Amino acid sequence: MKLLAGRWQVGTLLRRYQRFLADVRLQGGEIITAHCPNTGAMTNCWAPGDQVYLSESNDPKRRTRFTLEIVCHQGHRIGIHSRRANDLVADALNQGRLEGFEGHGDVVREHRFLDSRVDFQLMYPQDNAMLIEVKSVTYLKSKGLGLFPDAPSARGLKHLSALISAKAQGLQAALVFCVQHSGIHRVAPALDIDPAYGARLAEAQAQGVLIKAFKVGFRLPYAAISKPLPVCLDQGGLL
Repeated sequence: MKLLAGRWQVGTLLRRYQRFLADVRLQGGEIITAHCPNTGAMTNCWAPGDQVYLSESNDPKRRTRFTLEIVCHQGHRIGIHSRRANDLVADALNQGRLEGFEGHGDVVREHRFLDSRVDFQLMYPQDNAMLIEVKSVTYLKSKGLGLFPDAPSARGLKHLSALISAKAQGLQAALVFCVQHSGIHRVAPALDIDPAYGARLAEAQAQGVLIKAFKVGFRLPYAAISKPLPVCLDQGGLL
């Protein structure tokens, strides 16, 4: 899929502030303020002076014209736009090339289930429907190990509970870690940051929830799911 929209730009990151704003010097020297679409801590994902890639929007209602999409940090490309993870997974599902999820029919986004909205519902002609929740992984801890979450996540716990409930009702359920970091080669829960999430993730797997991770490949302005990655629920086994 095309990741960078409009007359996309390359620049230098000057600072990130107020969570959703970033000042960037474009290649021509102009300094602009871009939207930073990431609610997380963005741990180990950026520093002043990093090269960045920005999408352009022509929406007159927007406060900022540009959106920060990619940060080049310590030799790695990192997709910091959290919602792009859903778009990338949707693209792979619609093309029938997300390993382990072949053979489905309709792909429904933002499906209402109990008191949550799950990212996807897949319809299968022979089997029960599958609910999928997607999480963007960008926190590189060390030696290719990516962790999720990078901050305590009550929302993440709620989504895992919804997937466990789906299994209890006879549905299929899956959690997909979408790795938007070129330096991450395996994924684990961040037990030191959010031990409750790690415990609930292990419970989900024990209840039959499928846990998968997929790496994103960047060929800007395009990006796509490239390959599956190993997931280990015991972080200590990967360090």
